Amino acid sequence: MDSYQHHWKDGTPVHLPLGKIVCVGRNYAEHAKELNNPVPSEPLLFIKPATSATHVTRPLEFPASHGEVHFETELAVLIGKPLTNASASEAQAAILGYGLALDLTLRDLQNQLKEKGHPWERAKAFDGACPLSPFVAADLFRNDHITFSLNIDEQRQQSGDSRDMLFPIIPLIAHISRHFTLLPGDVVLTGTPKGVGPLRSGQTLALQLEDQLSVSTKVVNVG
Repeated sequence: MDSYQHHWKDGTPVHLPLGKIVCVGRNYAEHAKELNNPVPSEPLLFIKPATSATHVTRPLEFPASHGEVHFETELAVLIGKPLTNASASEAQAAILGYGLALDLTLRDLQNQLKEKGHPWERAKAFDGACPLSPFVAADLFRNDHITFSLNIDEQRQQSGDSRDMLFPIIPLIAHISRHFTLLPGDVVLTGTPKGVGPLRSGQTLALQLEDQLSVSTKVVNVG
């Protein structure tokens, strides 16, 4: 598996190492409801390792042993400064860029693990489980209102708006930093809106981040 490197949308590298990917589960109420999950009262956090990251433009291919692989489109936040017990202003100043991610999930396995009260990592942290787009400089966005979408085979599948997050971006990052330090190069995935579902061989996925970024990928084999 090729190593992952952050890039800006013009193709130039971001000279920061990816350490970890901090993910937020059920940050959109409608997504929690579509999976029959309770809406959380505080951020539900889990971590994907750096080895799960890949470039979203590379073809998506998964062996049959993985079972059904579901897509979850998410706004990704690139951290540019160390954060520990950060204030809201410190969290905002630490955001270097925004991009998009697919939080890929082995849904059948995740459901089995949840029923047993076990951690989710086997369903969320496998190699290739986090395709990431290039990043766009944070100062080009209003971080209280960022929109994004996913089309599959030219049909709208997911639409996200940061105003619909249960835990908004800046307070969320500050909250994360109170539990563990965020380092430059770390990425925060901020949750997925409703509309998740299984990947199928042959599908084309097109991801859009406002008018700032468009990327696409192809599912070449699932199962």
